[in-house]
Amino acid sequence: MVKIYKPGKVAIVLQGRQAGKKVVVIKQLDEGTKDRPYAHAIVAGIERYPRKVTKRMGKKTVAKRNKVKPFIKVVNCTHLFPTRYALELEGLKGICSSDTFKEPSQREDVKKNVKKLFEERYVSGKNKWFFQALRF
Repeated sequence: MVKIYKPGKVAIVLQGRQAGKKVVVIKQLDEGTKDRPYAHAIVAGIERYPRKVTKRMGKKTVAKRNKVKPFIKVVNCTHLFPTRYALELEGLKGICSSDTFKEPSQREDVKKNVKKLFEERYVSGKNKWFFQALRF
């Protein structure tokens, strides 16, 4: 099987709670594991996208509207739709592993790091298409 979901690849979740949300692949496991004997990927995505900002808004309002709510999840590869885009987030590469999901406190720490990385990327103005909700 050809490795489609390389780290940094942007995909869209097709099934489940986060269906229609954009995600970045952190790690792909083609062969599966003992717990999950199917091809799956660890992904980080945006649960709540940042809101629109105008010139009239003050600094406090802009700061509040620039917030991103991320999620991290293990997703079956059949429930992902690959795109041609990729994000080069260096901080995401070693941030998460399969044992992160066993301990809730570890998961929260990873979410905080992902949130910080996504917000920095959004404020800098790079990859604006990633931070906009899909329209369909």
